[in-house]
Amino acid sequence: MEASKIINKQQLLDNGSNCRQRILSVDALRGFDMIWILGAEGIFAALFVMTGWSWTQSLAMQMQHSNWHGISAYDVIFPLFIFLAGVSLGISAKPMSQYPVAKRKPMILGSVKRLILLILLGVIYNHGWGNGIPMHMEDVRFVSVLGRIGIAWFVATMVCWYLSERAQWLLAISILIAYWLLLTVVEVSGFGGGNYSQNWALNAWFDAKFMPGASYKGLLIDPEGLLSNVSSIVNALAGVFIARVMMNNRANPNHLILLLLFWGSVCVALGFLWHLAFPINKTLWTSSFAMVTIGYSILLLMIFYYLFDVLKLTVLAKFFAVIGCNSIVIYLSTSIVNWQYISNSLFGGIINNFGGDSAMLLKIVFLVLIQWLFLYWLYRRNIFIKV
Repeated sequence: MEASKIINKQQLLDNGSNCRQRILSVDALRGFDMIWILGAEGIFAALFVMTGWSWTQSLAMQMQHSNWHGISAYDVIFPLFIFLAGVSLGISAKPMSQYPVAKRKPMILGSVKRLILLILLGVIYNHGWGNGIPMHMEDVRFVSVLGRIGIAWFVATMVCWYLSERAQWLLAISILIAYWLLLTVVEVSGFGGGNYSQNWALNAWFDAKFMPGASYKGLLIDPEGLLSNVSSIVNALAGVFIARVMMNNRANPNHLILLLLFWGSVCVALGFLWHLAFPINKTLWTSSFAMVTIGYSILLLMIFYYLFDVLKLTVLAKFFAVIGCNSIVIYLSTSIVNWQYISNSLFGGIINNFGGDSAMLLKIVFLVLIQWLFLYWLYRRNIFIKV
């Protein structure tokens, strides 16, 4: 793929993009975020089957998406990834005026290529060509998790390059308020006007009118539909803002932790307060959902920063960072590689020897392990595939 790069050790050292040279907590948190997608979300359900402990059932329920309004731990995974993309952007991005003129056009073209590539990889991940190739365009699901990450990252990048920091803050606040008013006030053909239901929210009309191809499982509102991209941009911009806070306060870790605690708590509180008027909803990606997930993302980053950049728990950090350094690759592989078959081929005998309720837990452990070992093989060879 033209826009992807396999980077060797010397190149990484030359251009300063070595995964091991970045803020360790950011890569570790990205890996922690990804591990639940790799199959670890089933651990608590397996533990409940084995033990019958009620707290494991509660945790297992948190590893499922909310039915509609509300939020679970599993709902935070996607917005956390977008937030961390913003953090990485905020660490490195500068106003476009600070770059040499000769580099500006290639940078813009590179960003456009990355956006297009993520959208295309999202189609591949979703097996979005319907019943196979040759395909009918109406059967293709063009929207995706990777596509939304690409859109949020791209817009945040342009904002960082061309707007002042004050204008960036104003834009983020304006997006959240405007999206709230849009879904609350605007009514078209009976859709919207404060109706946030699965069938009559404004997103249903907008996606039906403007979204090409198919929607997820034929639903009226696609979880990654067009309109809800708007508010997800703020998750990326929030990551940019927090990255600046981190870079400006790295010399004083205790102060930085307090700042992260403050901003995370404020965002969570504002999000739940907003929920009273504009329900927290992942599919609609309501403004209250954006605020709450931004808050949780900041608090998680605070915890990981304390554990790995302050206490220096490097062994545990490395376990997660191995995943975080090639997160897009392993995410895409969960759709196109049968990891369960590979795991069963290698460890099926061990699993069968245990049998019973333990087999369910061992299947999950070995499934995650085989994917981690693949990523560790890449990590040891300084192979970091960037899109």
